[in-house]
Amino acid sequence: MFGNKNEDERFYVKSKENIKSLGRFTVVADRETGVNYVHAWVGTGSSLTPLLDKNGNPIIDNMK
Repeated sequence: MFGNKNEDERFYVKSKENIKSLGRFTVVADRETGVNYVHAWVGTGSSLTPLLDKNGNPIIDNMK
């Protein structure tokens, strides 16, 4: 899943960023729905949540 560009897999990594003293953040997109998610790895825990625009709506890529 992570780091692969295999188009047969449902999810792919759009971007990665390490923020010093905070953690690692990855934007993952779903090829089927177009929904973008943020995966945050901070300290000993992690979370996954939809990536939202400034109006609070999920960011969805056009999959056509």
